Amino acid sequence: GGAPSEQLWIRPYLRRDRSLWSMRTVLLLSALLMQASKSSVAGLLRSRLPSHMASRGFAGGRGRSFRFAKRKPSLGWGFGPLAAAAVAGSGWTPRLTGGASALMMSTDTVEPVQVAPQEKFRKDYTPPPYWTRDVQMSVNLASDGVATVSTDLTIEAGGETTDALVLDGEDLQLKSLKIDGAEVDPTLYSYKDELLSIQGEAFKGKSKFTLSTVVEPTKPEENTQLSGLYQSNGVYCTQCEAEGFRRITFFQDRPDVMAKFKLRLEADKESCPVLLGNGNFIEGGDLEGGRHYAVWEDPWLKPCYLFALVAGNLGSITGTYTTMSGRTVNLGIFSEHDNVDQLDHALLSLQKAMKWDEDTFGLECDLDTYNVVAVNDFNMGAMENKGLNIFNTALTLAKPETATDLDYERIEGVIGHEYFHNWTGNRVTCRDWFQLTLKEGLTVYRDQTFSADVGSSEAVKRIRDVRMLRSRQFMEDAGPLAHPIRPDSYIAMDNFYTVTVYEKGAEVIRMYEVLLGKDGFRKGMDLYFERHDGSAVTCDDFRSAMADANGKDLTQFERWYLQAGTPVVTASGELDAAAGVYKLKLSQMTPPTPNQSEKLPLLIPVEVGLLDKDTGNEIVPSTVLELTEAEQVFELAVPKSTASVIPSVLRGFSAPVRLKIEQTDEELAFLAAKDTDEFNKWEASQRLGTRVVLAYLEGGQESCVEGLGVLTQAFGEILDLALKNEMDLSLAALTLMLPDVSTLSDELASSGKLIDPVAVSKARGDVKKALAETHREKILELYNKLAPPAGEVFSVDPAAISRRRLRNACLDLYCCFKDEAAESLAYEQAKAATCMTEKIAAFSTLADIGGAKADEVKDQFYADANKDALVVNKWFSVQAAADSDEALQKVEALRKHPDFSIKNPNRMRALVGGFVANTNAFHKDDGSGYAFLGGVIGELNTMNPQMASRMCGPLSQWRRYDEKRQELMKAELTKLKELPNVSKDLYEVLTKSLGA
Repeated sequence: GGAPSEQLWIRPYLRRDRSLWSMRTVLLLSALLMQASKSSVAGLLRSRLPSHMASRGFAGGRGRSFRFAKRKPSLGWGFGPLAAAAVAGSGWTPRLTGGASALMMSTDTVEPVQVAPQEKFRKDYTPPPYWTRDVQMSVNLASDGVATVSTDLTIEAGGETTDALVLDGEDLQLKSLKIDGAEVDPTLYSYKDELLSIQGEAFKGKSKFTLSTVVEPTKPEENTQLSGLYQSNGVYCTQCEAEGFRRITFFQDRPDVMAKFKLRLEADKESCPVLLGNGNFIEGGDLEGGRHYAVWEDPWLKPCYLFALVAGNLGSITGTYTTMSGRTVNLGIFSEHDNVDQLDHALLSLQKAMKWDEDTFGLECDLDTYNVVAVNDFNMGAMENKGLNIFNTALTLAKPETATDLDYERIEGVIGHEYFHNWTGNRVTCRDWFQLTLKEGLTVYRDQTFSADVGSSEAVKRIRDVRMLRSRQFMEDAGPLAHPIRPDSYIAMDNFYTVTVYEKGAEVIRMYEVLLGKDGFRKGMDLYFERHDGSAVTCDDFRSAMADANGKDLTQFERWYLQAGTPVVTASGELDAAAGVYKLKLSQMTPPTPNQSEKLPLLIPVEVGLLDKDTGNEIVPSTVLELTEAEQVFELAVPKSTASVIPSVLRGFSAPVRLKIEQTDEELAFLAAKDTDEFNKWEASQRLGTRVVLAYLEGGQESCVEGLGVLTQAFGEILDLALKNEMDLSLAALTLMLPDVSTLSDELASSGKLIDPVAVSKARGDVKKALAETHREKILELYNKLAPPAGEVFSVDPAAISRRRLRNACLDLYCCFKDEAAESLAYEQAKAATCMTEKIAAFSTLADIGGAKADEVKDQFYADANKDALVVNKWFSVQAAADSDEALQKVEALRKHPDFSIKNPNRMRALVGGFVANTNAFHKDDGSGYAFLGGVIGELNTMNPQMASRMCGPLSQWRRYDEKRQELMKAELTKLKELPNVSKDLYEVLTKSLGA
């Protein structure tokens, strides 16, 4: 990359007693820098500096190295212009990185200075001066755990250039460097600050050449960051997105550099009988010394973040898929041998996804072989590496005894997500990482649509997606970490794999479909692939394809990519019966967010319908209104006989906004019963529930008597419909659930109120008890009616899942009193359970109740797990989330359990994530929960920076809470920022959290 925009300065720090020698040193360095155009700064300093300085790390070492400090002019010896001029002619570009040393001059010490990590900006994008077109890799996994990576890169200049070739490389030992077979003169290259810089003189201005390197990356078993090449339970695997490939070998680690890859993988045959790579298998065979090899070749261009390899002792199941053009694709799902009996659902899900993508978008698999591998240690959920998806076991393994219905549904959705990336992400990828939502938002939208099409109902899927968006993304949009779906800058790219980029990004894609219709959206997708197949492109390219394919001006729509924050849409209306017109007034505003105080109006599709209040009939079917200004009035024609109208606004949640509309409790109850849009039926019940809980929070039961009465009646009507089988059972289960604490808290925060989360949780619990008390007999009746028939064979068909979902909702409602009847009912279900869905619901309920039966079920659950990692994760999670005054003490004890390891992301998330979700325990007003989380984050900081920064999210929201909790949470953030060697991932989150 280019030099920083500010002036580069070298400033000596003089000691009074040795100032003369220090000034001489400065003058020497200045003279040397003036000669830098003929040799590298690093080599020059090695040869000319006093030996005691060179040996301490000037111009070479990884720890204390020659650095340019990014400073403004100040008193002292400033040589900024001189230094900048010398660097400009040297062919070497300095770079500022985290934890690096600035040049500090003294005769007896070289003191490192902590330098803030460098921020990257979207506006600074420039194409690389060189392009890697072909990659030939050989990875040798030795029996002593050392990996040797030999790479031949075919490189072409992008035009006439004498620039240095700069490759990324992190924690690599460089063993050999050749160009066209000849060793490169050591004075013509330098490796420091995670960059290998080769002067143009080394390849003598050739427009095309082969660069060969041999490196040793960090030992895979010692790579606790789980980025690059690492080991998981003895299995070698990789994770290269976003910037992990540079931890394997030197490369232009940026997504716009697309090349064809060929891999030769060699390992011990006994410990690693399975050798996998991207693309298609070419050849393999045995070698001397009990070793073997395999060659894999990917025929398609791809960026290096899609590279993958797997080597280990794995079992598998296989299948095939015949594409719409008649080709046969061989499918393999791999895992550790003990888990092979849990792979069938993943294979079936993959076959479903392949068929759906053909039927829906006309996209077929482009490889002869498609493999999926499940590993235990994985920071993410899954990774779409071309033809070799690597998955977290939590999103691959399933059988009735170990996986819940939700697990089955998630596996199906994520298998689909990673497969769909084959086109939206792999065949067409991102020009730069700022465009991440181009592939992730689009692919989340595709997996959501897939799950809705093959699952229980479109409405149920939509409700669940919106619940998650509101509880997590709305909070992110309202906090210090708010960012547009296409960020303008970042320090650590791993921090931007966020619910905003993914989930809000998917909502932005969905709005294209709302605006253009399904057929128009498909036309836009077809044009997108026609124009950009095999390319690295931008969000603007996608928007242009949608606009051009449909002849629609979508210029204003770009603001969804530019602006952070959740827009607020306010609606009000009036009926002009004489004219037969209903006038709907819509206005919009987006609250200010960090670095964006002013917002422009967005193009917001608002889907509306009108219902006759007297008859309950729909008099205006769903229509999409385009809100483009700060305020607009829309006129909708209605029959002149209409006396009263109730609007149904934002049907299907047509845009990711907060809707403000004044409607009475009775009107909300009317919509909950009569609306023809199933999402808005559910939404009306949730708005009514929110209103009642927040009124109770404000003034107790006396302040919400009327609203609670309306809600109680609506609640009973849902139970009656479910008893009569006149309502989708999954939809009934969702409607019987009050808004969660996160959603309720977000409603308070959006009104400018500070949150006492424990008080919110108590108010919600009290309202829940009031509803359950009125209908307890009916709840038990429905629970018993939904019992599984004797001898029923387990199934994950939508009807069976819906029945179990509603039955467990009834169990939760019935047992909220924690009395003897509740304990008995939950205990009976735990003993009679025939699948994990029934079993864990009973276990969770009893864990909240506590007592001897709860302990018995807890111990039996662990024994039944029989060391199955995913079931043991559930065992940890349920205990951490249990409503108990001793929750933190229990979690601290569980941290010492022999089955707990903070190094395993799944196990860590199960225990720590379960505790953080435990509102009453985590938000205890003594701050003990915050201190616990802060300690965990500090421990993860250097071990696994990605996980450390992600776990910081709950503390980053400290401004939302009451003053006491603000102080306690802020104190933990401040302690973390004062840690030595704060990773750039954590540094970015802490800086924004404290500074916004």
